[in-house]
Amino acid sequence: MSRIGKKPVVIPAGVEVKCEDSIVTVKGPLGELKQDIASGISVSQEGSELIVTRATDNRQDRADHGLYRSLIANMVEGVTKGYEKKLIVEGVGYRVEKKGSKLVMQLGFSHPVEMEDPEGITTETPDANTVLVKGIDKAEVGNYAAVIRKWRKPEPYKGKGIRYDGEHIRRKEGKTGAKA
Repeated sequence: MSRIGKKPVVIPAGVEVKCEDSIVTVKGPLGELKQDIASGISVSQEGSELIVTRATDNRQDRADHGLYRSLIANMVEGVTKGYEKKLIVEGVGYRVEKKGSKLVMQLGFSHPVEMEDPEGITTETPDANTVLVKGIDKAEVGNYAAVIRKWRKPEPYKGKGIRYDGEHIRRKEGKTGAKA
């Protein structure tokens, strides 16, 4: 049996969960999230806990068991606390700023890169070299942070680019002097 799948998901106070057919809806103080559930997986509510079970022991149902339990747990945490990714912009002349709902980045191109915040995601720039991506859906927050990072991935020689907070960039040694 799946170790993760058999753990119950605890529902905190202020969170409402509905399990209808193959759709689980989680509503909390920060918003509402929905998730389709595979046919071999069932979700039931017992008191203040959600129990995820599988119908059969076939390979696909075993794989889905832990997956859907984790997705539901992430939904519950998202509507109560929310998720946040922090990006650091490094490089001479590289900077970011927020103009309305647009994120404007100077990344060494001949033009500024402007990105409109998607629905359900907000970005903040506490200083010129930091971007905070916030939202209630863990996958969307991570995806949007990856899209921002994709504009200038960190390079290994000087470390210039956009990196996640806590990400270690393996540095390479540059060229050595010419031989005489």
